[in-house]
Amino acid sequence: MNSVNTKRSIVRNGLKTSVSLEKEFWEALREIARLQKTKLTTLVQQIDQGRDGGNLSSAIRVFVFNHLREQVTSAQVGGSQVGSSQTPPQDRRAAAQQITEPAFNC
Repeated sequence: MNSVNTKRSIVRNGLKTSVSLEKEFWEALREIARLQKTKLTTLVQQIDQGRDGGNLSSAIRVFVFNHLREQVTSAQVGGSQVGSSQTPPQDRRAAAQQITEPAFNC
């Protein structure tokens, strides 16, 4: 997959700055802002204030990724796979623990 970065101007702390992200991240960020019933600039300011160093573009990517991961985890834990009444409680706990502790194979 070959995605091109798109640079956009954002006002943060009263100053105009540019942020470069892939189109998919801009789309996801807009969708998150819509779901949270907030403006895109407000959401970016919240991300900016909550970041621990690094650049703003990276902080936005991490925010979008974590938001998606939370949705997937919530759907799996709350869905019929893990939360089924036919699944014994100890199996549900083990499945929930596996979901919250992602394994990354690099």
